[in-house]
Amino acid sequence: MARRDQEHDVLPIPNGWFAVAFSTDLRVGDVKPISYFDEDLVLFRGRSGEAKVVDAFCPHLGAHLGHGGRVMGDTIRCPFHGWQYDGATGQCTHIPYCERIPPKARVRAWDVQEKNGMIFVWHHLEGKPPEWDFPVQPEIGHSDWSEPRTFELEVPVHVQDMHENNNDPVHFQFVHGMMETPPSEIEFGEDGRYYRIVSHSEQVTPVGTFQTSLIRDSWGIGLSAVSTTGIPNAGLLMYSSTTPIDATHTHSRWLLTATNNMVDVAGEEFMRGITAGVNQDMPIWSNKVHRARPVLCEGDQYLAQFRKWTRQFYSTDHPADD
Repeated sequence: MARRDQEHDVLPIPNGWFAVAFSTDLRVGDVKPISYFDEDLVLFRGRSGEAKVVDAFCPHLGAHLGHGGRVMGDTIRCPFHGWQYDGATGQCTHIPYCERIPPKARVRAWDVQEKNGMIFVWHHLEGKPPEWDFPVQPEIGHSDWSEPRTFELEVPVHVQDMHENNNDPVHFQFVHGMMETPPSEIEFGEDGRYYRIVSHSEQVTPVGTFQTSLIRDSWGIGLSAVSTTGIPNAGLLMYSSTTPIDATHTHSRWLLTATNNMVDVAGEEFMRGITAGVNQDMPIWSNKVHRARPVLCEGDQYLAQFRKWTRQFYSTDHPADD
């Protein structure tokens, strides 16, 4: 029976905020076809500077707005017959050869917000409006912190399986070469959509040996920040959003930054270490199956809590995690 399709329990696409681009990837007037949430979409930046996301296909004759579409003010113009669609509402606002606009001449406009160096889209399977938010990360873009380094990758795995790594301290020993599993504690936010895991360890740095804390914050499935504290007057930060392309593929984006007084001392090493760690995880992610009812032991406490916590982000039933 040990075939991947027989062993794998399929997870639906979760609800939440997910990044679809780095802010620096989209200039005013840019139009980009994108594919996320098992949907064909169009991302563009209007003349006002705001990023917009709409469904890809024109309701007129089905042309893809992302292939040849053009920004007109804060609308996108269809490349086929010039119909224009407002990026905030999806409503057709202009047909160049007809004064009367049909009531059904509209595309779905997605909820978008731009912060922390990324462009985020709200996905909800039932089409409900945003139900929660996530904070501004003050380090990103601050004058005391370095220009963020970025990288991204696509992985053939469900977004939940990637995010689960944050709640699996044991794997840091066996996958990433840590000498032992660090002591940790977990705390859930009042609204239930946020949690924090803090791990403690001794770190040897070029400026001394310190008792440090690795703080892993998460908002929904796929959005997280990892920071290191304990080194006096210095900071390191990794911020990432992992976005479902479909039920079996994800696109992960990472921003890495350090305080200016730390970037030359340990910041570059921190950034290289993060990217190296992701590459160490890749063989596991690329070849694993999802176990909806995994066989857990007493040492898998955080994994069990994580599985229960994730249920709130799904609209459809899926096999329960025991």
